[in-house]
Amino acid sequence: MYRYILGLTLLLATLNASVFEKDCISCHEELDVGLDKFFYRYVLTFSSQSAVKVALKDYLLNPMKEKSILPEGLLLKYGVKEPTTLSEKELEIAIDEYWDRYTFIGKIK
Repeated sequence: MYRYILGLTLLLATLNASVFEKDCISCHEELDVGLDKFFYRYVLTFSSQSAVKVALKDYLLNPMKEKSILPEGLLLKYGVKEPTTLSEKELEIAIDEYWDRYTFIGKIK
């Protein structure tokens, strides 16, 4: 009975998970570096919300070493990621959630 309830709970959680949770967090959980660290590097490199989102979308659609914000050591360890399988709309939604979740802009008092 316990396994049935646990399985049902996990199924419902997966069905209610956002694109960001299902397709981004699930993969990045396995890495040594958290998504927050990637976010901070993007902000330091590209400065504005719009520039970060454009750069991130461009990289995820067409990943290349030259576009990566990873330090050389992490590029050697993990390599360049495969292009996303998300549609452009799903990718935009995921990037918006990524920004909203990790941004500190407007939250510092």
